[in-house]
Order: sequence, then structure tokens, then C-alpha cells
Amino acid sequence: MLISENKVIDETRQGEATVLNAEVKDKKGNLYLESYGCQMNFSDSEIVASVMAENGYATTQTAEDADVIFLNTCAIRENAEQRVRKRLSELKALKKEKPHLMVGVLGCMAERLKEKFLEEEKLVDLVVGPDAYRDLPALVERTESGSKSVNVLLSLEETYADINPVRLTGNGISAFISIMRGCDNMCSFCVVPFTRGRERSRDPESIMKEARELFEAGYREITLLGQNVDSYLWFGGGPKKEFKLLSDEEKAASVDFADLLKMTAEISPELRVRFTTSHPRDLTDKVLHAMAAYDNICKYIHLPVQSGNTRVLSLMNRGYSREWYMDRVEAVRRILPDCALSTDIITGFCTETDEEHKDTLSLMEWAAFDYSYMFKYSERPKTPAERKYTDDIPEEVKTARLTEVIQLQNRMSLESNKKDIGKVFEVLVEGPSKKSVDDFCGRNSQNKMIVFPKGNAQKGQYVKVKVNTCTSATLIGELV
Repeated sequence: MLISENKVIDETRQGEATVLNAEVKDKKGNLYLESYGCQMNFSDSEIVASVMAENGYATTQTAEDADVIFLNTCAIRENAEQRVRKRLSELKALKKEKPHLMVGVLGCMAERLKEKFLEEEKLVDLVVGPDAYRDLPALVERTESGSKSVNVLLSLEETYADINPVRLTGNGISAFISIMRGCDNMCSFCVVPFTRGRERSRDPESIMKEARELFEAGYREITLLGQNVDSYLWFGGGPKKEFKLLSDEEKAASVDFADLLKMTAEISPELRVRFTTSHPRDLTDKVLHAMAAYDNICKYIHLPVQSGNTRVLSLMNRGYSREWYMDRVEAVRRILPDCALSTDIITGFCTETDEEHKDTLSLMEWAAFDYSYMFKYSERPKTPAERKYTDDIPEEVKTARLTEVIQLQNRMSLESNKKDIGKVFEVLVEGPSKKSVDDFCGRNSQNKMIVFPKGNAQKGQYVKVKVNTCTSATLIGELV
């Protein structure tokens, strides 16, 4: 999973500024984009903006200025879907003011609900799944003629490798690069394999081309994205196969995730490389050694555990035990002693007992996570868990367990940050702090946010910052 319910539920982002590849020829209208949920959705929105720009639609910063509005949706939690339905209701008034306005629902929620959106939400004009974005211009044209449009077909091949995304982040410093799509893990609680399809990796040369273009355009940090980046494998095309199933010729020519990390890091020592998300079952020592070998591969790993109890992990179909996960954490600590570690936690999964919940708390404390993304279990329709198990944990129990998890993590996050007081970190300046125009903010290699007075620093520059104090979420320091 790539989303955070604890920090920002269903964060939305509109089309702010087209930084790269934003030329629009023969303009037909304005496009307004909102993204909900995970980083993958934000990355997909940049692909959508590029496809639409090629066909005459410029991104705009407000819905009021738009001729076409796309909501790029998330289906991983019920709250995400409720947020989108609420937003659609809010757009009804705008639709009345602008009868020509076209509203489309994209992404995972679109794939899951399909025609129901057109039947239940009279506001929606088209519904498009995550593998059909190339078809958007044709669907928009069809919708303009009065037809409702749906395309939610999943693909075994689509990676959008040849599309240069329009960058919508607005800061011109950090960018996402999608290296693969889909997921093969089939965790029992998760809808992703059903909404995004089977796993397929993207040609590494297309990834390197995109990364080099970003660096040449002034970007200094990229995040390699995938539902499970550790299972990235390229051997010349086609759906991903296990390495052991490849021929000798394919093995010799293959590129795995550790290889891809090295290739990206070697573009320039001035280009920081991050990645998300890792799966404990697939995080290899080879990846950890690649991270150790390059200073510009950030020393931070998001390693979702979900539960600290082996029986619950088995019900979740996570493919590893408590002991396996602990072994991977020990490998991280051994090979990358300065690496920060975060995780995902789900409380109140089907049949979870109080003692099994305590196993999660004890594993959290043992691992000493720097921060966590924490959730109550939310049953999703058509998942294996919904079909096979009863969602039998009372809501108040889920909430109480989540509160315990949050309180523990807040304490550990503060303890982790206190250990950084007095240390000097290299920080990539991202821009002004949200709380003060006199301060800059940026992240260190461990993905911790540091706030400091601007001094003579510049956005996009690497600076040395000494940490003087902290909160549980932020380090506060000064330029050295």
C-alpha cells in the first residue's frame, strides 16, 4: 500500500503548474485534475495530463476554469470512496452553471464500480480505469457527442513507458517515476490486484531516459514507484516471470530492482534516489547492498508489516511470518545502520485477538520504526477477505487498538527525532516552510523533514543543517 490514513487521508492535488512537457497545440479546452490516495495515483495524473495536453487540453488550477474535470480515485479504503462521492456532489452546482462541463472518474474506484457510477451519479460523464488513459481523448470526444463512456479494461502490457508525464507537483525539485504497474501479491484485504491488474515491469531504458530528462530540467530527487518495487524484473518484455523461470539468456540480460537502483544512482551524484513501496518477502540483501554503495540512494525504506502476529499475517496472505519480517529488519540494521524505517499497520483485522494485537505493539517497539502509516481494517468488496472472513471486530475495538498504535508510534517518532539533535544532515531544499515564509524546509536522506531559517540557501540546493530541536514529526535546525 502506498497511502497514509494516519497523516493525510485521501490527499488531493489539483493541476498546479505544468513544469515539463506542457506544450499544448490547437487548444480545445482546460483540464482540472484532482488525485486521491497514493503516490501512484499522483503519478498517473501526470500521465493523464500529458495525454490530454497532446490532444489540446491545458491543465488549470481551478475547477471553475475547467472544461473537463477528472477525479483520479482510490478504492483501497471506504473513506477514499466516500470522499470522492462527496466531491462529486459538490461539483453539481458547477455543472449547473456550466452545462458543457464534463466530469470523469478515473483510477481504481472507476475500475471497481464501473457502470454503477454512470447509473448512480448522474454527474459523471465518463469512467476510465488505470490502464485506459491512452483512450481518454477518444472517450472525451465521444462524450461531447452526448454518449456516456466507459473503459475499464485491464492490461497485461500497459506501462505508459513512452509517455513523458506533465509534472504537476509544482516544486520543480522532486518527481515520481513509475517503474511498474499492478500487483501479484493478492493480500486478502487489498483491492489493488483487481483494480490495477497483474504486475508488469517497465523497460529500464525508458526509466533512465525519464530520470535523465528530469535531472537536466533541474530536478534533484526522484522516487521510483511501484506497488512492490522489490519485485521489479525486466528481461526484454512481457509479463514479469520469476527469475528462476527465466532462460539462461534471459537471466544474463535481465535487470532486477537492485540493478535499476544502481543505474539510476549513476546518472549523477547530485540526483537523489528514493523508492516505495517494498514488500518484506522480496526485499533482498542485494538491494540493501546497492543502497549502501551509493550515497545518493536515500537511506530510507518503507517496509509494511501490517501485523506483528504470524496467524494474522497468514490470514492476510502476506507471505511471511513475524520471524521473517524481523530477519529483514535485522538485515537492514546490519547493512544500513543509518537507515530510517517506516511501516504500515492495520488494526482490527478479522478475528484478531487482544493478544495478537499486543504482538503488533511488541514488534513495533522492537523495530523502533521512525514513523508509521496506521489504519483500522476497512473491508473492501470482492477482496478475498470479504469473501472468506467475517469482519467481526467491533468498530470501537478497532478504534481503541488504533489509538494504542498511534500513541506508541508518536512516542517512538519523538524518541527517534531526539536522537538526531546535535547532528548535521545534508538537506535538499524543497521550498518555503508551510508555517513561516522566513524558513525553508527539506528532507534528509532518512526522509525526515527539517525546517530551518533561509539564510542564503536556495531552493533545489543541497545544504548542511544542524538539528537543534524537534517535534515528533519534524526536525528543527540551522544552516551550518
